[in-house]
Amino acid sequence: MFWFDKADERAIFGDIRSERHELKDASSKGGSRQLVIHPDLQLDFCQLPFPDEQFHLVVFDPPHLVHNGSHSWLAKKYGKLGTAWRDDVRCGFAECFRVLKPFGTLIFKWSEADVKVSELLMLTEEKPLIGNRYGKRSQSHWLVFMKPGREAHSE
Repeated sequence: MFWFDKADERAIFGDIRSERHELKDASSKGGSRQLVIHPDLQLDFCQLPFPDEQFHLVVFDPPHLVHNGSHSWLAKKYGKLGTAWRDDVRCGFAECFRVLKPFGTLIFKWSEADVKVSELLMLTEEKPLIGNRYGKRSQSHWLVFMKPGREAHSE
């Protein structure tokens, strides 16, 4: 949703899903629209297929829904967290920081529709530098983290 150019060669779009759905949409011609999830690389954010310290920048936008039905259009569009969502998000944070270079940047996007950001921040030892709320009800957040340098890990 936030990509300027999904085909930009500087970025790799990864998702565990690769699927297509027809969604009812009264405002679209024919009364429906296509939802296409076609990542560059199909992957699990808990097992990123990259070596340590490969990237300067990582964007982590995990599913944020817990209570929606698995067949709802929101779950189809954004994905849905399972019952072990805390473990999954904790693992996702760890993997993002693993593949970041020292002083690399992690951009984290989250919607508080079901789970508060404060609960998410308990799932990583890293602390965000800055953040921003947006949306009609300010439920969506963008948080920016910077991975510590190597000297911070050795202390």
